[in-house]
Amino acid sequence: MNAISYRKHLPIEDPESLVDVVIDQPKPGPRDLLVQVRAISVNPVDTKIRRGAGPGQPSGELKILGWDAAGVVVEVGSEVTLFAPGDEVYYAGSLERPGSYAEFQAVDERIVGRKPASLSFADAAALPLTTITAWELLFDRFSLPTTSASQGTLLIIGGAGGVGSIAIQLAKKLTGLKVIATASRPETVEWCRTLGADEVIDHRQPLGAQMRKIVPEGASHVLALTKTEDHFDEIIEAVAPEAAIGLIENVARPLDINKLKPKSLSLHWEFMFGRARPQSPKMSEQGGLLNQVAELVDAGRIRSTAVSHLGQINAKNLKEAHALVESGRAIGKVVLEGF
Repeated sequence: MNAISYRKHLPIEDPESLVDVVIDQPKPGPRDLLVQVRAISVNPVDTKIRRGAGPGQPSGELKILGWDAAGVVVEVGSEVTLFAPGDEVYYAGSLERPGSYAEFQAVDERIVGRKPASLSFADAAALPLTTITAWELLFDRFSLPTTSASQGTLLIIGGAGGVGSIAIQLAKKLTGLKVIATASRPETVEWCRTLGADEVIDHRQPLGAQMRKIVPEGASHVLALTKTEDHFDEIIEAVAPEAAIGLIENVARPLDINKLKPKSLSLHWEFMFGRARPQSPKMSEQGGLLNQVAELVDAGRIRSTAVSHLGQINAKNLKEAHALVESGRAIGKVVLEGF
């Protein structure tokens, strides 16, 4: 089958940073689906691992990146009960297994959802990784109910990115929280408002002063989705006592967690691979939440976050996608479709 891989950790400008290859098609294990990949999206984790900042294969061995896909089941393992050949699915996959930059991928059925019927494969592929991340932050880490019963304010730092784009929607549709997103360019401000943010503030300016003008009592919850180390003191100033702060990125320098004590603040880590990686008993909840989001999409309550469609899945176009994601200027998600 056709796939895209790399042999060394290189900057994206290098001709060998991503290359087209032909490799053997995988065979599904007992709980696996073999999926014909129709579309993928690119996440920051893809670029980090390619550059050598995450788990990867020893130099010289092929690594297949990609942790977002939508496609069609073509074969199932002997113990599969949830899907059958012909089913259209979407999923994020696992760090421990070959990814979605390939024509076929084997993936555990427990972390797979049924593709929203109303979306194209490309629009569906934009959702899984960021949706799982945002959902688990809001409803598992923060323990918010999905019944619009919550009171307070959610501050989303980095609202126009992949996770922020779906988090705004989930928070608006499923919680009672007021949603304040941050953005720094006219086009990202508009994107956040289009997705439903009640207010948008500028993360290049002090957050505390801006928040006091909107919610003097401070935010009850914060999703710190980017450069937490740069905003840490401002976040503490911008939140109410006993607020909850959620992180998704490794911080570039240590945070002084003693600063959380005066307001009795709580800190929550979210790593969406944390269930598939150790084969957690809650692993199947990821497939379940993807099914719930598919229903929300088909009901017209949630929209795809795909913005940039860069064409066919090949090394040339994936280099362009990685460059865009690495630039920090991507809005929503970057998708590619077809081999």
